[in-house]
Amino acid sequence: MPNASILTVLRDRAGDTPDELAFTYTDYDRDPDGIVETLTWAQLYRRTLNMAEQAGQYGAPGDRALIIAPQGLPYIVAFLGAMQAGFIAVPLSAPVPGSHDERISAVVADTSPAVVLTTAALFDVAARYVDDGAAMTAVISVDTLDLDTPEPVPAEVSEGPDIAYLQYTSGSTRAPAGVMISHRNLVANFDQLMPDYLRRYGGVFPEGGALVSWLPFYHDMGLMLGVAAPILAGTPADLMSPLAFLTHPPRWLQTMARHRVVVSGGPNFALDLAARRTSDEDLAGLDLSVIDSIICGAERVQPPTVARFLDRFAPFGFRPEALMPSYGLAEATVFVASGGLGRVPEVVEFAVDELTQGTAIRRPGGTPLVRYGVAQSPLLLIVDAETGRPCPDGTVGEIWTHGENVSAGYWRKPDLTGTGFGATLVDRPADLPSTDWLRTGDRGFISDGDLFIVGRIKDMLIVRGRNHYSEDIEETVRGITRGRVAAIAVSDEHDEKLVTIIEFKKRDETQELAEVKSEVTAAISRAHGLQVADIVLVEPGTIPTTTSGKIRRSACVEQHRQGQFVRLDG
Repeated sequence: MPNASILTVLRDRAGDTPDELAFTYTDYDRDPDGIVETLTWAQLYRRTLNMAEQAGQYGAPGDRALIIAPQGLPYIVAFLGAMQAGFIAVPLSAPVPGSHDERISAVVADTSPAVVLTTAALFDVAARYVDDGAAMTAVISVDTLDLDTPEPVPAEVSEGPDIAYLQYTSGSTRAPAGVMISHRNLVANFDQLMPDYLRRYGGVFPEGGALVSWLPFYHDMGLMLGVAAPILAGTPADLMSPLAFLTHPPRWLQTMARHRVVVSGGPNFALDLAARRTSDEDLAGLDLSVIDSIICGAERVQPPTVARFLDRFAPFGFRPEALMPSYGLAEATVFVASGGLGRVPEVVEFAVDELTQGTAIRRPGGTPLVRYGVAQSPLLLIVDAETGRPCPDGTVGEIWTHGENVSAGYWRKPDLTGTGFGATLVDRPADLPSTDWLRTGDRGFISDGDLFIVGRIKDMLIVRGRNHYSEDIEETVRGITRGRVAAIAVSDEHDEKLVTIIEFKKRDETQELAEVKSEVTAAISRAHGLQVADIVLVEPGTIPTTTSGKIRRSACVEQHRQGQFVRLDG
């Protein structure tokens, strides 16, 4: 799509197929049976233009427009209308009434918005975040405006900045930072991911295809799947809220089964939740063979989850190759690599001791890791983080990527931008560019042409001179407790020691807690050769997480240091 943007494509869809369905949103939060709302391409374009006219009265091209609204069609209209007005859109989550969201406050301070687009139900809550007297910020309830009349005049895209929106990172290892996503980044990444996720159809949705999503629009994968991809592909989206999925996971499977060819997605925990909480009765009469791809990303995919999901849904027609472990990050818009290429998800085991020393050797009984394919675009390379030189296959290093999907950096944070963006490759192969590489901060390696991910560099634990990865230890513990786990390193004056924070629903009081601690200690010793300095059992919901559900391990370290966790065993 040369020189295209999501706005120019939307304009063309409205002109070419005005009456075709664009978005369906089923609201299960207000009614458990679902309240269905729809928009055609013409309706969506009309509302986008009228939204731009309303919002444009309160700022100039290049100003920031925050979207602080619940999941729904008004959110999509607000996002598109803000960009149509020439603003830089900033998609955010809806704060919980009665609580204060520090992340939203941080984003308000970072962006100095001209306008906040919200809904009537959240107007007062959203207004409090910008009502500090420091600047005049307009607050608009999108759902109270008459955006269907008058009939707008087809408009060119406003001469605003190249930046389409700011995608604020989840903040799992640092304060949230706004990734500057350009219109070109968005379209390029869409073009890169389509061949992987619709491989059977040549990267193009056939008639009867649909995108199904419950992922939050403020998350990079949710924004692509639920808002951008439907417009860029010209394919209808069937949407619901995250809460609708969490309270009744079968809705996700039932929604996908309504269509002929489906692409959807969700993080590892969602696959696990769907497999555990969907009954045969929920699946009665469903044909899951219509699912072409389920993109599993946002967090590292765990081998037991893959096995559980495939075992649960294969009897109902789900094809194993349709489950696609995927890797990406907001700094690259969203997509970098997937486990597709028409292959069934594969788990490979690597020698434990060698892996902790940075060498990957395939060995049965070792650390299990899920295979990810390497896409033709964007480029992906494993690099020695200290020297900037490419690593040979089988050597653990930092994952670097390069392509038109890679952002220019972080909003108003040149120092932070310089640590990850624009990296230079030393002693590069002749067929690879030398500059403008993105350092992802993730560690991985290539084995037999495939990518394997071992964890975040900042989440790496160095205990007695050996490298261990938080996610590996957490998965070992989850096999015992089934709940959320944080594996962290806590330093004393001599060494770093392993501490595990475990959410656990106690049943038989002290005796059971003691048994769990004993099992966890033994399992970590067997699987990782580590001793646990402290096991902290806490109530479910205690471990701090980001808005996308990732564990905030740095916050766990600080809370443990300050003795702030309330232990179930005293």
